[in-house]
Amino acid sequence: MKFWQTGAAAAVLSAVWSGAAVAGCGAAAGACEAADGAYHIALPPAGKAPVPVVMFLHGYGGSGAQVLRNTALVEGLIGRGYAVIAPEGRRRGGTGPQSWGFGPFTEGRDEGAFFAAVLADAADRFGTSTAQTVLAGFSAGAFMVHYLACREPDAFAAYAPVSGAFWRPQPEACKGPVRMLQVHGWRDDVVPLEGRILGGGRWEQGDVFAGLEVWREANGCTSHAPSKAWRKDGLLRRRWDCGRGARIDLLLFDGGHTLPKGWAGLMADWFEDQPVVR
Repeated sequence: MKFWQTGAAAAVLSAVWSGAAVAGCGAAAGACEAADGAYHIALPPAGKAPVPVVMFLHGYGGSGAQVLRNTALVEGLIGRGYAVIAPEGRRRGGTGPQSWGFGPFTEGRDEGAFFAAVLADAADRFGTSTAQTVLAGFSAGAFMVHYLACREPDAFAAYAPVSGAFWRPQPEACKGPVRMLQVHGWRDDVVPLEGRILGGGRWEQGDVFAGLEVWREANGCTSHAPSKAWRKDGLLRRRWDCGRGARIDLLLFDGGHTLPKGWAGLMADWFEDQPVVR
């Protein structure tokens, strides 16, 4: 049953920001439960169904609820007609900070299966799309984006990590093709472009540029050189067009470990510039 077809719609809405509705499940607003986890969702004003989706993964120690409190992010996407889905990560060790299972930290929940369950649950409850979907994330959420795209490139129509890449040793190869928008701050010192060593040498964040080489190989690119390189609005941009559904964009901004101003619009422009390939 679709969200706008039920008489309980008024009970589901919990807040309205400039026409954007933060929705909950059941009689009380709050997190929605899917298989093996919970998520939060914000919906655009009623429009053409099914509603395209940006699933945004929070950073280390964050939460899905915090993602929805980022009004620039949420309202920017809602204003473009996207639903924003913010899942909850799992607690490290059962009681630690919330994060995601990727690379050297894979344990417990199958994150890919969880995200698929969230998409299916949201589609059933709220009429959101299971085809026009972007998996985005920040920091630890961006690491998760890379690893899921590597293992299951067809799980989402496109991927948009911010301030994250692979960890060392990075995957030798990934499945493809994939559509990816990699955004990173030039002055990021939490997840530097070249990576860094943590935990007294136990872990090593990978190099963004080395990760992009893996993605070019997955997409069957015949050259390391980008198809296009340009600068606009203070942003340095590179693009590799390597066939149908095989596109990689790198966007560098003069900033640190953060989402750049206007990311929601940039991401929407990028996604809508390409045909949906599923």
